[in-house]
Amino acid sequence: MRLSGRIIKLLALAFCLLSPLSVRADDGATSSYSPYSIFGIGDLIIPGTAYNHSMGGVGIANRNRKYLNPLNPASVTARDTLAFMADFSVHGENKYFRQGDVRSAHNTFNVNDCIISFPIWRSSAMMVGVRPLSSTGFAYRTEYTDPAIIGKTGKISYEAEGNGGLYQVFLGAGVTFWKRLSLGAEASYTFGNIRKQFSQSFADASYSGANTYYELSLRALTGKVGLQYEQPLGKRAKLCIGATYGFGNAIGGFVEKYKLSTSTAASDTLFMHIDTLAQCSPKPRLASELGVGISLRVDDKWMLEFDYTRSDWRKSNFDNAASQFEAFNGNTSVISGKSIFSTTVSESFRLGFELVPNRNDIRYYMRTCAYRAGLYYKRDYFKLDGNDIHAFGLTLGMTLPVFRWHNGLTVALDVGQRGSVANNLIRERYVNFSVGLNIYDIWFQKPRYE
Repeated sequence: MRLSGRIIKLLALAFCLLSPLSVRADDGATSSYSPYSIFGIGDLIIPGTAYNHSMGGVGIANRNRKYLNPLNPASVTARDTLAFMADFSVHGENKYFRQGDVRSAHNTFNVNDCIISFPIWRSSAMMVGVRPLSSTGFAYRTEYTDPAIIGKTGKISYEAEGNGGLYQVFLGAGVTFWKRLSLGAEASYTFGNIRKQFSQSFADASYSGANTYYELSLRALTGKVGLQYEQPLGKRAKLCIGATYGFGNAIGGFVEKYKLSTSTAASDTLFMHIDTLAQCSPKPRLASELGVGISLRVDDKWMLEFDYTRSDWRKSNFDNAASQFEAFNGNTSVISGKSIFSTTVSESFRLGFELVPNRNDIRYYMRTCAYRAGLYYKRDYFKLDGNDIHAFGLTLGMTLPVFRWHNGLTVALDVGQRGSVANNLIRERYVNFSVGLNIYDIWFQKPRYE
């Protein structure tokens, strides 16, 4: 097998660019930011590559030979049987928050995915990679306002801060039967650390403050199966129906909790203990997920896809009252305005469209680019004070061809809103972007001449 020197340089460049970011993602820095990430295991990351993000997050029924699509393991067989494929992407978030008259903003930047894929034998192929599952990042400060309390103790401040996240290493494979039916399976290992700190301090030095810390070291083994069936419609069009089922599983690891009494003179440890999640009952769980999709593609010209996903988190036990689950419940303060966290059913509706004016145009470069747009609506996996948390948005994107074959640079823009200002909730408006490098080369062939 002969490797392309240009592709090797691209891989080396991508590795050099992404390595520092990978370290940053695991050193305790905030890889994402949202007050809602204080609950459960944090904010669930929208899955997929920059290619998926540019079309509203669709991909369950997507069979594109030019791009990797990790949303359905059955799609890995949509490829040239001699092709090596890879995808690297980064993700940036620009968020603007409002709760009543209070406003703030926050920006973050992090790695989104790193995936490679290659054929196995004839109509089978596999992919392996790493991707984020959830992210925790929050920080805020408030003060007690109850005159019955502050009249005796003086000013009392309360601060909360958290960071970390969960990641997945996954291995998937698929095979195609009768040139139309593709089946795939994926195994994934979830791991990561989440840190939360809640501090209470007094302006009067005669009172001691209290700091509560939670260190969550979480692990889980899960999997996913998927299928896609492609039906020709005439000579030019193809209809594809896809489905996925992601298995839920118990979360292992441990939760370390400790509390300190702080004063101007010294700090004392009030208590510290470690709960092993594998031995607690009931156990915290990742929820299973069902997804279905349908797409219509006409030649290599345009494609339209609709996806629906549903996941029931009510048996995750994150809102259990037991002491082992305190770290999942969010705010530990007893001040007024504390929200009651409860898990629920999450679901999403996504619509994506792609148009390529003329992929083989030799005069006008912009006609060879792929242009995309998408819409989505989703409901989070938790409620606050009985209120659902909704999000909706618009995505735009394009892929710029680079070099030969199907190498390209993909950019995606996501503009949307999450939550609202009603019922004392937080409205989160965002302008997010993704940039991905998709690599495609013919590796698995014997040269005719040495």
